[in-house]
Amino acid sequence: MELKMIFVIKVTTNKEESAVDLITDRIEKKNLNVHSVIRPHGLRGYILLEAEDRESAEEAVFNLPYVKGIIGKTLAYEEIKNMVETSTAPVSIKEGDIVEIISEPFKKEKAKVLRVDEQKGDVVVSLLGALVQLPVTIKIDNVRAISRDEQEEENAD
Repeated sequence: MELKMIFVIKVTTNKEESAVDLITDRIEKKNLNVHSVIRPHGLRGYILLEAEDRESAEEAVFNLPYVKGIIGKTLAYEEIKNMVETSTAPVSIKEGDIVEIISEPFKKEKAKVLRVDEQKGDVVVSLLGALVQLPVTIKIDNVRAISRDEQEEENAD
């Protein structure tokens, strides 16, 4: 297997998609030795570029709008693996579960799961402490199951 280099490209925040499109166009037009350009989910202001060598990476991004430059050293695939591979862990959160939210703005709040969307990786919850019960959609990674209502499952049968 050939060893390819992974470069971190600094781009204007919220312009990651545009930068990826511009870089991809240049790679295709100039037939550069670049294998992939990705914008990892949750990584703002940066994109990753996999190329044969630094010259190819530099030519792919040189003087493009929204591109601020290549950051320092290259990365090994192991360092970015968790950003680019989808998790295959089964979703252990079900409708009716009580969860704790582990990210802002509702960090440490308890909520009841109303719906689970495994395709999108989202859960719709209702905050237990809220005066008005509004459904809130958050990423499934941002909740932790605390309890499951076993009696509710038995009654459903």
